[in-house]
Amino acid sequence: MCGIFGFTKRSVGEDVARRGFDETISRGPDKTVFVEAGDGWLGFHRLAIMGLTPEGMQPFSLDGDMCVCNGELYGFRNVKRDLEKKGYTFKSDCDCEIILPLYREYGTEMFKMLDAEFAMIIYDSKSDSFIAARDPIGVRPLYYGYLPDGSIAFASEPKNLIGIAKKVMPFPPGCYYKDGEFAPYCDIAGVSGDYIHDDIDLVCGQIRDKLIKGVEKRLDADAPLGFLLSGGLDSSLVCAIAAKSLGRHIRTFAIGMDKDAIDLKYARQVADYIGSDHREIYMTSGEVFDSLKTVIKLLGTYDITTIRASMGMYLVCKAIHETTDVRVLLTGEISDELFGYKYTDFAPSAEEFQLEAQKRIRELHMYDVLRADRCISANSIEARVPFGDLDFVRYVMAIDPAMKLNTYGMGKYLLRHAFEGDHILPDSILWRQKAAFSDAVGHSMVDELKNYAEGYYTDEEYETKRMKYSHARPFTKESLLYREIFEEYYPGQSQMVTDFWMPNSAWEGCDVNDPSARVLSNYGASGI
Repeated sequence: MCGIFGFTKRSVGEDVARRGFDETISRGPDKTVFVEAGDGWLGFHRLAIMGLTPEGMQPFSLDGDMCVCNGELYGFRNVKRDLEKKGYTFKSDCDCEIILPLYREYGTEMFKMLDAEFAMIIYDSKSDSFIAARDPIGVRPLYYGYLPDGSIAFASEPKNLIGIAKKVMPFPPGCYYKDGEFAPYCDIAGVSGDYIHDDIDLVCGQIRDKLIKGVEKRLDADAPLGFLLSGGLDSSLVCAIAAKSLGRHIRTFAIGMDKDAIDLKYARQVADYIGSDHREIYMTSGEVFDSLKTVIKLLGTYDITTIRASMGMYLVCKAIHETTDVRVLLTGEISDELFGYKYTDFAPSAEEFQLEAQKRIRELHMYDVLRADRCISANSIEARVPFGDLDFVRYVMAIDPAMKLNTYGMGKYLLRHAFEGDHILPDSILWRQKAAFSDAVGHSMVDELKNYAEGYYTDEEYETKRMKYSHARPFTKESLLYREIFEEYYPGQSQMVTDFWMPNSAWEGCDVNDPSARVLSNYGASGI
């Protein structure tokens, strides 16, 4: 993870701008550069992952043009060779050095061509203008805000712009900004043409092959790799595929509460099966409460699900940062949005399932993807998300949604069946019922947070204080606690997040007042 920053005009003092940019130095502690670009500024905090030499430092420049990019551009070596044939020369082994030559050749059409997760800002010296863009899922963060003089500023995180711009908003994924307007270039959740109606074995064969490719391309790094392993299906598959592809021991990390962690035992089973160098990290209730404000500040959200699930993720990444040399972590996010949650078992039709998946994919950058980015980058590590591979996502979204409905008696059946014949995981893991990460690190963590909030407010205080908020009004004492902490750091900025992540309350069985799958009638043996 790196940090990027761009002002189209120098309409605030440089000391103010630099102070805002330094809020996210953890994203790139190796080196910081802050330079003039036309009438504005570009800033870059570097976390060296590809092309570790000084020549890989950004901004890159080409005949007066400049760019900063927080991203991974997969397959960049082939693109680089093609560009060299056109006469371009390169100084580093950094993937992002190909951006300006691509922009010179293709303009904004280049964004459709990238197999990448990225957020970037380009200064075009010929037109004296700025172009910004973000990947189709929003795996890499980017925010924007307008300054009092009407100019626009961009930054990796909202905290860079708080106090500088009146309103800070997430840059829309799959869009670019140019000439004062946001233009879409890719709707990754949409399906062009007919759904895929192949038989189940053909479909599962494609799921298998595309996920393997998505994992393998994310193993390319010049810095040390690690893997988050919860013991659930998604992270276990990523780890198993990686171990087989690399043909060596990988380093896996799991976290749980010190008294009732559900997933640690399953993570250990996976680690033993694939032969990983595995480490277990335990967290206490005291650490959870001590970290609560820190986590909400780094997240920039009040969402209950995101905050709960971030407690374990932040603490495991903190331990990895403090005790290892790992700089890249592969994770299992984005599978649920594609193949279904526990609550999507209640989808009333295939069409409703598909609409829900589209909504979740389009909003990912405000929830699970945000959580992974902030928890990992706050500890100066880069996150890579194989389930977010663009080819994989396009394919799964195009599968006939009737095939993705849970009519099999087991959620995510297609994904499980896709790897059934590979035997890269124990059957007990491949066919294990899903447990939510925030619950699986230990039911006690969620229960203690809820109990703490219940005792923090009287019923009268709760009703009075929650009514102060018209957008995303808190609906439990726990949600009010998180909202009040959020407002300390991001006053009046709640619209950065659409609303609370909750099951679809319009569906029978899903009108609940807590986002945990534990409150659903079909939770069953998920937490065992």
